[in-house]
Parts: sequence; C-alpha cells; structure tokens
Amino acid sequence: MDEAEWQARVDLAASHRLAVHFGYHEGIDNHFTLLVPGNTDRFFLAPFGLHWSEIRASDFLVVDFEGNKLAGKGPVEDTAFHIHAPLHAARPDVRCVMHTHMPYATALSLLEEPELLMASQNAIGFAGLMAVCDYAGLALDSGEGRRMAAALGDKAVLLLRNHGVVTTGSSVAEAFNTLYFFERAAMTQILAQSSGQRLRLVGEPVLGTTVEQYTSSAQVEGLDRIELHFAALKRMLDRQGSDYAQ
Repeated sequence: MDEAEWQARVDLAASHRLAVHFGYHEGIDNHFTLLVPGNTDRFFLAPFGLHWSEIRASDFLVVDFEGNKLAGKGPVEDTAFHIHAPLHAARPDVRCVMHTHMPYATALSLLEEPELLMASQNAIGFAGLMAVCDYAGLALDSGEGRRMAAALGDKAVLLLRNHGVVTTGSSVAEAFNTLYFFERAAMTQILAQSSGQRLRLVGEPVLGTTVEQYTSSAQVEGLDRIELHFAALKRMLDRQGSDYAQ
C-alpha cells in the first residue's frame, strides 16, 4: 500500500487506542471508520471482536458501501456497517465517522431535552454544529443509517437520543478532536446540572463573538490546532510503548 493509506491506518488505529485511554470505548462495541485515501466508496473498519486496546494499523478491513469485504480478515459487525456506510455515502465531505457510547455524551442523550447548553467555553465551540436523532432500536438495516444521515444533515455532531453520539470530520484528527471536546462539554454540563442549581448561560454579544473567535483562532503561527492536538496525543501513545502503528 502507499504511504497515504498506511498513515491513514496509523491515525485510525491511534484513535481507537486513545478512545481506550480516555474511557470512550465500550467492550468490543462502537465503531470508527475512515474513507480509504483516494476513494469515496470504501472505508477502513476494525474487524469485530478486537478490543480497541489491541487494534493496530495492519488490522483494518476495507469495506465498500455494498458491504463487500475488499481487504483484511475478520467479521464486519452489522450495526457498524449500517450506520457508517450511509453516513459516508450521504456526506462525501466526511472522511471519518466516529460512534461511541461515551459516558457524558450518552448521559446528555438521555435527557428529555438533550441540548448542549451554551454555558461553557467548550460548549460554545459546538454552537450550531449539533443535530439530534430520535432512538429507533438497533441499526440492523441500512434504513436506520440513512435516517441518521438525514438527521445529521450538514452538522458535525449527531446526538443519538437514548443511545450515544456520532462525530464526523475531514480527517481522523478532526473527528477525534470533536469527540474529545464534545465529551468534555457534556461532562461539565452534566456535572453542573447535578448540583441542582440553574446554569448561567453565556448571552449575546459574547456568545456570537466567541463563536467567531473559534474560527479565527484555528491556527497558531500557521499551525493547525487540531493537527497539533492529535500529534501530541499520538506522542503520548508512543511514550507508553503502544504498538498501534504496526
């Protein structure tokens, strides 16, 4: 394989290991996918049965939108395919899709009004970027994935009521950065709400100004914040002796 494909595999493997590090995983369930570089009709998916703490770059299957296994060994889990294939097909700009049942985002999804309130700086970073989808059971057919894709629309995050969350990005780094900070925003909100006190929301004009600042400060001396964050996280894995890049 070429260098671009190998690097994509390395990044996707790193994201699985990082999900374990931060406690975003759940047994051998949940799923991250990434379009194969140079393609818009096939994606990398970890074979079902591997714990995310053992996933390596060389382990990924290549699966097309029809469910055909084009490369790799191991089973394709039904819900992984039926969620991710329709999402990738509906949003060609989305190269990476991450679905987890991470604790605080899932707790947010259980609320009668699962709204990420504009009460913290992290939450403001998601202003206008989150959609919500009602729960309809396990995703055992492609219709459920298409329903999720329709609910997502042009947003970056899909909160699945009574279920969990989906984050998207043009790269593994972007999708994981979104996953990380969405969980942080959900965590601080749930913790604050558990106090029983009313939350102090950020109002205008500060809210609008902060939203603009998120865009204008995306780089530091010409370097992308998101890429710097993901590179730092991979270095952390490297210091721990992780074999994700094998």
